Amino acid sequence: MKKMTLMNPGPVNVTDRVRDAQLRGDLCHREPEFSDLMGSIRKKLLQAFDIEKEYSAILITGSGTAALEMAVSSCLTPDRSMLVIQNGVYGNRIGKMADVYRMSKHIINYNWGEIPRLEEVEQALKENSSIEVIAMVHHETTTGLLNPLPEIALLAKQYDKRLVVDCISSLGGDKINFGQYPIDFAVGTANKCIHGLPGVSFVLHRKKDLSRIKDIPARSVYFDLAEHLKVQEQGDTLFTPAIQAHYALNAALEELLEETVDRRIERYRKIAEGLRKGFKEIGLDFLIPESHRSNCLTALKLPNGLSYDWLHDKLKKNGFIIYAGQGLFNKKIFRIANMGNIEDEKFDFCLKVLKECVTKIRE
Repeated sequence: MKKMTLMNPGPVNVTDRVRDAQLRGDLCHREPEFSDLMGSIRKKLLQAFDIEKEYSAILITGSGTAALEMAVSSCLTPDRSMLVIQNGVYGNRIGKMADVYRMSKHIINYNWGEIPRLEEVEQALKENSSIEVIAMVHHETTTGLLNPLPEIALLAKQYDKRLVVDCISSLGGDKINFGQYPIDFAVGTANKCIHGLPGVSFVLHRKKDLSRIKDIPARSVYFDLAEHLKVQEQGDTLFTPAIQAHYALNAALEELLEETVDRRIERYRKIAEGLRKGFKEIGLDFLIPESHRSNCLTALKLPNGLSYDWLHDKLKKNGFIIYAGQGLFNKKIFRIANMGNIEDEKFDFCLKVLKECVTKIRE
């Protein structure tokens, strides 16, 4: 099978070291070796983001959405409500989760790609004393928009609210200052900026919030965060985990610690800057203003006469996988991510092929 360069927002290309980690053999999850592996992963996650004193890491087998559902289903005290900020597919998904668990919620809904207005968030907090939790997406992958996490985190602190953040496609790729901005539940996954493989996701949870969530009645068997945390602290696991994916995540975290999170973020920033310079030279239009773009993904408007399917197939023929727009943007944009283990020359070649595609349509 031809090797593809994945320029979709996860799963990502990984190193041989991460891929080969899966071949370490079969293992029963009730043996001490898996307990050691799980403990190593949980410790490395906290070390990588320098949050060992303030946070616990809780692992769950599943995609990033599994960890997000674990956080959402476990964060809200009965008879209180959640404020959900929505401006894309993934913000909407948080709202859907709240509905499934019959949580009381308040929605601030924006157009996809629209930047949330802080005065409206603050007004909602002032008007609804029942709000206990603010839930939001940091990098809204629908559009490549980086939502104003620092400012909303400060509002959460000012009004004494808990904050749930979907960091699934930003953790390790965009700056998150855990020390300065209080995030109570930061949700991440192995197979995006961490450079692991699909199958494991996690929640980074502030320890000072533990007594509160312990008293919240479980809304789910599989997604009960407090119970997962309790058992993992004992070196055990509630259910059968994806063991090989854990091996790969452990190796990916070793690489992240060697590179450091700050250096990876800076590397992503430089790669995104180079790609965007190339996109501009080709004459492509951006969906999101420069000041609010993530380091990890760029959303580009499809030029007139250029269909996504044709562009996708031409790039795939040359070894690149790109991503379509979702929902409202299905026929209007395409997305190119720069996550994962990708050599610089691959980015240059991708721009060359993309330029040829656009030029051909304009002739």
